[in-house]
Amino acid sequence: MILFDLVGDDEHHPTYGALTVENGIRQYSFLRSVVEASLAVGRPFLSSQVLKALNFQAIACLHAYAGDYRPCQVFVGEHEPPPHYRVQALMDDFVNTVNREWEAADSVGLAAFVLWRLNWIHPFINGNGRTARAACYFVLCVKAEQWLSGATILPELIRREHPRYELGLRHADASMAAGAVDLAPLHALLVELLEEQITDAPPRTA
Repeated sequence: MILFDLVGDDEHHPTYGALTVENGIRQYSFLRSVVEASLAVGRPFLSSQVLKALNFQAIACLHAYAGDYRPCQVFVGEHEPPPHYRVQALMDDFVNTVNREWEAADSVGLAAFVLWRLNWIHPFINGNGRTARAACYFVLCVKAEQWLSGATILPELIRREHPRYELGLRHADASMAAGAVDLAPLHALLVELLEEQITDAPPRTA
C-alpha cells in the first residue's frame, strides 16, 4: 500500500496526515533506540544504513521507495537537487566526510552540516527534511554520549522555526555557489534551540 497514490497525490488528505503522524512517532522511537544502541556498542559514527532506516520510518506506506535512494529527479521549490544517478556517490562522500570530521568537529557545527547537506542532496523521494532533522539530532546525541532530554526535542523545534530553518538552508546553498559554504545561520539556530530544549528538560533524579 502506497497511500500517496491511493489518495490522489493529496498530502493534505486526513488519512495521509494521520499516518504521517504515526510514522513520526515511530521514527522518534527508532531514533532514540539507534542512538542508545550506538552508544552501547561504542560505535560513534553515521552510516547510510541509519539514514535509510530513519527515512523508512518517516515515509513507510506513504510513498514508494521508503528507505531507498530516489530513482528520479525531484524539484524542491527553487532548489534543483543533483540528478538521481549522482545520489549514491554524493551520499557516500557525505557519510565519509561526517565520519572523518567526527572527533575533531564542533558538535553543533557537524550537526548543522548534516542538516544542510542532506537537504541539499535530497537523496530520498520524500521525507528528506524529517530524515535530515533526525540525523542532525543523532549526531548531537551520539557526540554528547547521551540522549539529550527536553520537553520538546530539537527536530520538532526546528520544524517549528521553519522560516528561519529554510532561510539558513538557502543561505548555505547560495554561499556554496559563491565558493565557500557558510553554515553560520543554521549553527546559530541550532545553538538557540538546543538551549531552549535543555532549559525545558526536567531535572534528573538520583
